[in-house]
Amino acid sequence: MSWHPQYRSSKFRHVYGKAASKDKCYDCVPITRNVHDNHFCAVNPSFIAVVTECAGGGAFLVIPIKQTGKLDPHYPKVCGHKGNVLDIKWNPFNDFVIASCSEDATVKIWDIPNQLLKRNITTPKKELLGHARRVGLIEWHPTADNILFSSGYDYKIMIWNLDVKDAVLSKPVKILDAHKDVVLSMSFNTDGSLLATACRDRKIRVIDPRAGTVLQEGSYKSHKVNKVLFLGNMKKLFSTGTSGWNNRQIALWDQNDLSVPLLEEDLDGSSGLLFPIYDSDTHMLYVVGKGDGNIRYYEISPEKPYLNYLMEYRSHSPQKGIGMMPKRGLDVAACEIFRFYKLIPTKSLIEPISMIVPRRSESYQEDIYPLTAAAQPALTAQEWLNGINKGPLLVSLRPGSEAVNSLPQFLEPEPLMKAADLSQKQGGGGRISLEDKQKPREIEGGRKRLKVEEKLPKTEQMCLSNGFDIFECPPPKTENELLQMYYRQQEEIRRLRELVIQRDVQIKQLELELRNLCMDKGSY
Repeated sequence: MSWHPQYRSSKFRHVYGKAASKDKCYDCVPITRNVHDNHFCAVNPSFIAVVTECAGGGAFLVIPIKQTGKLDPHYPKVCGHKGNVLDIKWNPFNDFVIASCSEDATVKIWDIPNQLLKRNITTPKKELLGHARRVGLIEWHPTADNILFSSGYDYKIMIWNLDVKDAVLSKPVKILDAHKDVVLSMSFNTDGSLLATACRDRKIRVIDPRAGTVLQEGSYKSHKVNKVLFLGNMKKLFSTGTSGWNNRQIALWDQNDLSVPLLEEDLDGSSGLLFPIYDSDTHMLYVVGKGDGNIRYYEISPEKPYLNYLMEYRSHSPQKGIGMMPKRGLDVAACEIFRFYKLIPTKSLIEPISMIVPRRSESYQEDIYPLTAAAQPALTAQEWLNGINKGPLLVSLRPGSEAVNSLPQFLEPEPLMKAADLSQKQGGGGRISLEDKQKPREIEGGRKRLKVEEKLPKTEQMCLSNGFDIFECPPPKTENELLQMYYRQQEEIRRLRELVIQRDVQIKQLELELRNLCMDKGSY
């Protein structure tokens, strides 16, 4: 029997990692020596924050993103904790607010000034006092404003509402007490209605955070889990850990059945932790090794084999932690689809690494930049606490574009569609998913916007061919360009077929939503 290799058509199979030149790195940064298994770095389009060494308490540095080169040894710190800082996270909806947690059992919220720091910041905006032991993890809610989750060594996860005037909060709005050991990892699904956790008792749990109930719980004897991650709206979880032979291992799980993994794979025999990072826009999964210089990346597909290995970025400098730039801070002109900030404590260096799709054209590449999460919340804190779910507000990365309303993604995000494809959008359901429990008038408003866009002048529609802009992507002149265009069209046809299949499911879900709304109104 002859062997036939399987060829996959993918826009991202040639993605490569490119390290920044020395003048674009951050040098002489005293990176923490703490052995806690966290990223120790948080990045947004304005600042890079990194946990640092500090005598007598804990501190972190906040450096303007454009201030590269050597750091002044007397550069001001954010220092108000009495113990080592274990985790830091930027508010996803405010580039000037950061949360930190520490061994002193507190969580602090800090306001960072717009101008360059001239003195140490010692007074936090808010202080959260609820944990009995050190706090190891914090996570901001992905769609609701001012909702923060914290997890401590008292085995509790606490939910905080920061939409209050009090500077010191001692009572969280909810305490999740489902764990019997230390929580090692937390991850939200796209709309923040579910929380996945990995615990030191080797179990993965899927929790409804508002109800406090464990929806799914599972462990597998040959997989000792360390980190767990929701894979967007794919109804799957990804975990990293170790096997029975202490090999580093990755596993893929069905979110509704955690008894047996869908896929399990040993990577190598190194001892360092593996940090999983998922980009729901491109469906690319990055696995970053702590203690080595490698970043493996895969493409996730909804059907078998689920996990498709693409490439590995290799470096001789081992990373202690990693930071990720939000999509809105990327250089779209260079076809950059992801950017890491690698902490190298042996060199006191922070090195940016850009993941780039090789393209010849210098124009905006719409097919690799679908709508992505904007910097505005979809819900207030109280709306989320009252039980409302809503997907993230979406924005185009095209220079000069504005945020669009919340249209939660389908299984596979598509490029921003033009007028010629809007009729297909209405037939196949487009980008609207019923995970977003919108009110009927909001759904109707979305339909009206589509109808308005359909009435564009015919001259504008003439510029489009199969969803591609002729001026930005001229007709192919060589055989290679013709093949590339053919593969792009095949990908588009496959995607549209999937949308047609999902249409009936969406109609049934809509009917169910409307029936539930009618029942709710009837109960009043």
